Amino acid sequence: MKTKMMIASALLALTTGVAMATPTIDVNTGIGPVVADEASGKTLYTFRKDRRGKSNCTGSCAASWPPFLVNGTAAANDGSKVIKRADGTLQWATAAGLPLYFWAGDSAAGDTKGDGVGGVWDAARR
Repeated sequence: MKTKMMIASALLALTTGVAMATPTIDVNTGIGPVVADEASGKTLYTFRKDRRGKSNCTGSCAASWPPFLVNGTAAANDGSKVIKRADGTLQWATAAGLPLYFWAGDSAAGDTKGDGVGGVWDAARR
C-alpha cells in the first residue's frame, strides 16, 4: 500500500509539475514523539505567539529560531501546509497552519532542547 501511494505521489508530481515532498516525520525522543524535518531528523517547534498562517518570529527571533523554509516548488503529502512569511519566503506549517521552526540550540537529530523555552516554544506534535 505504501509503495502504491509513493508511486501515485510521483505520478502526480510528474503530471502537475509540482514537486511532492514529505517535509516532516515523527521521531521518538525523551519527551515522546515529536515532528522533525525528514531530511535532518531535527525537531521542529511551534511558537505560541504565531497565528494560523502567520509567523510572528522575525529578525533576531528568526536567528535563534530559523523558520523551516520550503525549498523550491513543493507540495506536502504528509498534511503539512505552506505559508508565506512577511518577507515573501515560504515556510512549512502544521496541518493546522502553525508555522514550524528549528531551534539553534539543537545540535543533533532528536534533540528537544527548545521545548518550553520562554514558556512560548513547543516541540511540534501531531
